Amino acid sequence: MIRLFAALALLLAVAACGTFENARDGTRMQVQGPYLLISGTITSPTPATFARHLAENPRIDTVVLGRIDGSIDAAATHRMGRRIRAMGLATELRANSVVDSGGVELFIAGTERRMAPGAVLRVHSWRNGYREGSSYPRAAAAHQMTRRYVTEMLGSDAFYWFTLQAAPSDEIHEMTAAEMRRYGLLTRP
Repeated sequence: MIRLFAALALLLAVAACGTFENARDGTRMQVQGPYLLISGTITSPTPATFARHLAENPRIDTVVLGRIDGSIDAAATHRMGRRIRAMGLATELRANSVVDSGGVELFIAGTERRMAPGAVLRVHSWRNGYREGSSYPRAAAAHQMTRRYVTEMLGSDAFYWFTLQAAPSDEIHEMTAAEMRRYGLLTRP
């Protein structure tokens, strides 16, 4: 009985951490002239902070991604990406940028996508707590939200399928220049 309570307490603690982590904006945003610099982890509240910065700074024309650890909320990332696209904003990676997972989904939203030498894009499969995204059949509903978003941004879902095979969810794959060209991630270097 004690083991059952200990296991339940551990399960609740782990669940609470994920909920707590997603309850606050995990990014840092700073405006520098026409640039909105973003670093951190995209969470559920991040789109509201993003929208506020854009509303308060109408001169912003480029979203610069610094160190993006990924996203806890894919829907939040997609809302931000669609806003970037609708506003005609560019996305940019500087020499010290390292953008992982869901951050790459935000990057592909730019109407212009630029990357300085030294910047890094890294991808992997998602996991829903039960299974790796790569283990679901292609027609599974679990793929649809992100597959549609990637198609919207890049004109094809090929990049989505690539990310599922590039690395499992507990690993990461650093994209090569050839892979970025193959999937059309950059509009110019």
